[in-house]
Parts: sequence; C-alpha cells; structure tokens
Amino acid sequence: MLIDTHCHLDAEIYTESSIELVQAARQKGVHYLVVPAVERANFSAVQSLAHQHHEVTYALGIHPLYVPQATESDLHELAHHIEQSMADPQFVAIGEIGLDFFVPELCTESMREKQVYFYDQQLKLAQQFNLPVLLHVRRSQDLILKYLRRYRGVTGIAHAFNGSLQQAHQFIGLGFALGFGGAMTFTRAKQIRRLAAEVDLAHIVLETDAPDIAPAWLDPKTDQNQYNRPAELAAIAHVLADLRQTDIHELKAQTSHTAMRVLPRLSQWHQKHTGQ
Repeated sequence: MLIDTHCHLDAEIYTESSIELVQAARQKGVHYLVVPAVERANFSAVQSLAHQHHEVTYALGIHPLYVPQATESDLHELAHHIEQSMADPQFVAIGEIGLDFFVPELCTESMREKQVYFYDQQLKLAQQFNLPVLLHVRRSQDLILKYLRRYRGVTGIAHAFNGSLQQAHQFIGLGFALGFGGAMTFTRAKQIRRLAAEVDLAHIVLETDAPDIAPAWLDPKTDQNQYNRPAELAAIAHVLADLRQTDIHELKAQTSHTAMRVLPRLSQWHQKHTGQ
C-alpha cells in the first residue's frame, strides 16, 4: 500500500476529473491521498472532494504563499471550520501551513512578520484540537523549529523536506516525519537524495505535491499534460527504494505505517474501511 501524504487534487490545472485521478492512483497502488487546503477559499472544496472518494482525506490551513491576502477573519473561519470538521473522519490534519523565505515578495520585514504570525496562530489551533500539521518549510527550517518547540506535542509532516541532516534529526526529535517526493528523483538533487538515503526509514513518508514538484521523467514546461499526478507516487517509491537499496515492499509498508502514525485520524479512517 502507498499513501500520498501531500497532493493538491483540487488544482484547476488538471484536465481529468478527480475520479480519473484517484482511479489512476489506485491502479498504481496508492490507497490514500491527503489533500491540504491552502486558503479560506478552498476549505469547503477539499472537504467536498474528500467526501466524493473514500481514498481521499483532507487538511485545513492557510499556506504561507496565501498569507499576503489573508486576514484575521480567515483565521477565525479556519478555527470554526476545524471545529465543525472534528466530527468528520476524513479530516486528518491542519495544513498546509508554515513559512516560505524563498519567494522574494514574502521576504520583506512586514511579510515575514505576518507569515510568522499566521504560522504561530495555526500551531495554536493544532495544539488546541490535538491535530498534526502539514508543514511548508522553504528556507525557513530553523524558525519553523523554533516555534514548534513552543508547542510541544504538536507533530506531523515536514513536507518536501530539504534541510540539513542536523535539521532533519531535530524535526524527528520533535516527532515529525519527513516528506520526500519528486525532487528526490533528480540526480542533481544530491542533498535531498543523501537525506533520503541516510535518514531512518521509520521517519520518512512519501508524497507527490501534485501537480507541483514533478519527478524527473515529467516536463510540464514542454508538455502541459505532464503535470505531476498522485499516480506518480509508485515510481517515486521505487526511486527511494533504489537510493536506500531497500526492498520495495518493505519500503511501501514502512512509509505507510509512518504516515498513519503521524496522522492518527488517517489510521482510524483506514481501520474503519478495512477492519485492520
């Protein structure tokens, strides 16, 4: 079994229906998909999408790239939506949240402060509702970690991890799993591939971030039909198995087990459907 712990199945770029995308993924062995929200405008959309497919679960949060236009009322709406969704077994986490100090317009002093404020407030919600978080961590590992230490007990997934080995161990020490996906498939991504090979497999989960971070064998710049899709997770898993010189069946089992460990509500959803 494979679990795509991070994909934006609601992206408008797809020409296929969500039914086609989910079926294609299922045929490749992807049993569950986690779809995070990115802004207030798609809270209901990701929830509705999940309710159309038992393979799909969802998270609610405000992505740092959407912080510039976000307001305090968006945080209030997020809190309300989380509270209402706690009775929904397909709601599994708060996300996608975090910090992004790569995009220039997000790096002004005022925008950095606003990002940190929204990140901090969403960590408070995670602690309040005892939910894991799906973290966006881009050139911001140390500050992300600083705030996580203030909210002991909040765990989850460091999505698209690209920090140092030392930082990886700090996230792991706080109970987080590290997400690896398409970036790992490029031979030039030496740091990510080294991390993927060296970090204990018990702390790794798989993801696509579809339609973004396409793996090496796709080129969306030359062919728009080559955008990343959840079905690509199967081939991504094989790349990780090759890097680690690990049996693919063992890798699938371990990464799925880890995903359910850090996303307990996903585990409960799985148990409901399988009795396992």
